[in-house]
Amino acid sequence: MSNLIRRATGLVLRGAELEYRPHGECWVSRMVGPEIGARFVTVDAVKIPPGGRWAPPEAAGEENVAVVLAGSGAGTVGSGFSPMDAASALYSPTGTGYSLSAGDTEMTVYVWGSVLPEGSPRGSRPARFRSLWNAETRLAGFPGTGQVAPASRTATMNFLFWPGTGSARLCLHCGIMMPEETFNVHLHPASDEAYFVFEGTGQFYLEDRWIDLGPGDGVFAPPNVLHGARNPQSGEGARRFVAFGGPTPFDPALYDFAGVSAEVR
Repeated sequence: MSNLIRRATGLVLRGAELEYRPHGECWVSRMVGPEIGARFVTVDAVKIPPGGRWAPPEAAGEENVAVVLAGSGAGTVGSGFSPMDAASALYSPTGTGYSLSAGDTEMTVYVWGSVLPEGSPRGSRPARFRSLWNAETRLAGFPGTGQVAPASRTATMNFLFWPGTGSARLCLHCGIMMPEETFNVHLHPASDEAYFVFEGTGQFYLEDRWIDLGPGDGVFAPPNVLHGARNPQSGEGARRFVAFGGPTPFDPALYDFAGVSAEVR
């Protein structure tokens, strides 16, 4: 698996080194799954050719979240429809299929999947389409573990899909880090965490060190593995650093800190 840089209890994923395999008219690379120790979630990178369509038949049996990294086109969730471009995202609840169709250029999408345990609560009217820039519910500041020096300037996080929008198990957060801002290093005791870079260059913390990452790169942290992110840039020419992802299943402690309910709507 040449696309992975192995750590003792976590993985760094390099988007430029993904190995794709054909899947119908599309191309797919499995980034996160049981083969690397993930218990609760899979993450696939999908390339949809111009005019092509991605509509996996197995989607109805699991929850899915898809984020567009590049290209444009359209998405459907059940009978719902929305134009899609870079930074667009969709949520497909269990029992409902989804599709993504590329326009005149190739579309690159990262897709999360998770199978709900028997008897899990489900949202009655979940949000289906969002943008990474949606700031309707935002967390300013971030709880740290105390094991790594906390940031003097903390970043902001948009909650896009989460229990408050009707998501039963998956969540999608977008962290926006301006120069010298940080998401404090933390861990989730019972969640797989997968985060990826959407824009800019910065650093992720994984287990015991900071690692430089760029667009399309990411990290996977299993339960109880320390992780965080920061934008170390400063001075003239420094730019924002944007990452997206989240823990699966969602961690209620995060929503408690933000002062919002973790009950499925």
